[in-house]
Amino acid sequence: MAEWHPAFEEYCETIFELAEDDVTVLQARIAERMDVSRPSVSEMIKRLDAEGLVTLSGNVISLTVAGRSLAESVVRRHRLAERFMVDMLGLSWTVAHQEAGKWEHVISDSVETAMIRVLGDPTTCPHGNPIPGSAYLAPDTVTLAEVAVGDEFTVSRIPEALEFEPGVLQFLEDAHLLPGRSGRVTATAPDGTITIEVDGRTLGVGPFASERILVSA
Repeated sequence: MAEWHPAFEEYCETIFELAEDDVTVLQARIAERMDVSRPSVSEMIKRLDAEGLVTLSGNVISLTVAGRSLAESVVRRHRLAERFMVDMLGLSWTVAHQEAGKWEHVISDSVETAMIRVLGDPTTCPHGNPIPGSAYLAPDTVTLAEVAVGDEFTVSRIPEALEFEPGVLQFLEDAHLLPGRSGRVTATAPDGTITIEVDGRTLGVGPFASERILVSA
């Protein structure tokens, strides 16, 4: 694959992840996710279009075959880096997410292959998001918000949208609301906040998070 400027990689990565979360990819959504100005996004989309990495249908932005290939490569390395830093180095979710944003641009093919071998060919990052190119099989899931009071659940996936919200990753990790952990919904509030029990702890989860966290119920 040709080498691309990190900015191109980050934009393709963002477009991929928004689409992965079933978000209609518009310039406004990209600006929000990347915390950059709309004019900056507009200029970069023009460049990506000229390079054959994206196409536009009205206001909706999609990756081309080349753009998706680039995005999958970057996302794969980001999620492998997160897995390596959490599993092998014992770093927190928050630190691993931040550092993986740097590693994703510099991991070589040989290092990627070695990481996959050392990690035992993982299929997800620590947050449960699939590693492109792995043997990941999507489980049947619902959002945490859809689980009825009294029902149990097992956390499956923390979507990318929550990784970019300040403090959310640390909150979820501290609360043990991690992929593979089980809990039970004990109450709901009119504002959409749900109360759950996980590992003997009781905590409230607001609607922004509960409507995105995927669980098996």
